[in-house]
Amino acid sequence: MTTTHSAALPDSPECWPDLRLHQWKDTYATLHMWLQIVGKIRLELTPLVNHWWNVPLYLSARGLTTSIIPYGRRHFDMEFDFIESKLIIRTADANSASISLASRSVADFYRELISTLRSLGIEVKIWKLPVEVADPIPFDEDSVHATYDPEQVRRMWRILLSADEVFKIFRSRFLGKSSPVHFFWGACDLATTRFSGRRAPERNDPDPILRKIMREAYSHEVISAGWWPGGGEIKEAAFYCYAAPAAPQFAEQKVRPAEAFYHAALGEYLLMYDDVRRAKSPSGMLLDFLQSTYEAGAITGNWDRQSLEVK
Repeated sequence: MTTTHSAALPDSPECWPDLRLHQWKDTYATLHMWLQIVGKIRLELTPLVNHWWNVPLYLSARGLTTSIIPYGRRHFDMEFDFIESKLIIRTADANSASISLASRSVADFYRELISTLRSLGIEVKIWKLPVEVADPIPFDEDSVHATYDPEQVRRMWRILLSADEVFKIFRSRFLGKSSPVHFFWGACDLATTRFSGRRAPERNDPDPILRKIMREAYSHEVISAGWWPGGGEIKEAAFYCYAAPAAPQFAEQKVRPAEAFYHAALGEYLLMYDDVRRAKSPSGMLLDFLQSTYEAGAITGNWDRQSLEVK
């Protein structure tokens, strides 16, 4: 499908900066915990939305924001300002405060944030144990993660801005239910999800907490795509796409571009960020990946494409 937005697509080199996981992994680990603290505050104070859509953060002109959070008769938001390196807390009654983003421990950040919220008349308690990380340390005890390189974080944010723009173009091509483009702080991935409209088979994960989380997240058939900084055996940042549930033939489909591949252990198609960054048209390559992997899931999953897609 030809898009009329091609002239505005983010294809210049500055839109897709170099970002090496080994160079910023310590900063990433610290920032990840800070994002989880702020995200958990949003989770605690907002009503549950199907698929946990009350959980994510969103891209802003300065960094990442919670959007508006209700608090009794009041409202506030929190925004990571990656340009000026601070977390800004704003209330609807015109009070505000900020916390410095600098090399400091997670425990120090947590204590100052809770104290700052209290000074604004906001009391909140969260589950202090991080999620989706190995060997989690409670936020108020974490003196291990204490590194912050603002330039590396700005590079990550620049990538998110570019990916967000391309994801939104991709999302506009779908008539069915689709998620906003949002940032899940659990795994630090920017993602958008399409739905077939059919309920999914009920999951039976052995862990009761995980079962509750996954049952809500995957209550309906989905094809989800996103960007992730990397980790484990995936040594660098990558774009991904998966179907849930996935048909047996999903893994065998031919997708584009040629650099994309299926990762059996993850159950996802991957396209490494470096391949996109180096492409003649990064946004064009990414759109090709998003469309072809969606088609792989939709065709093998027998989605009603005639009704769901923009012609």
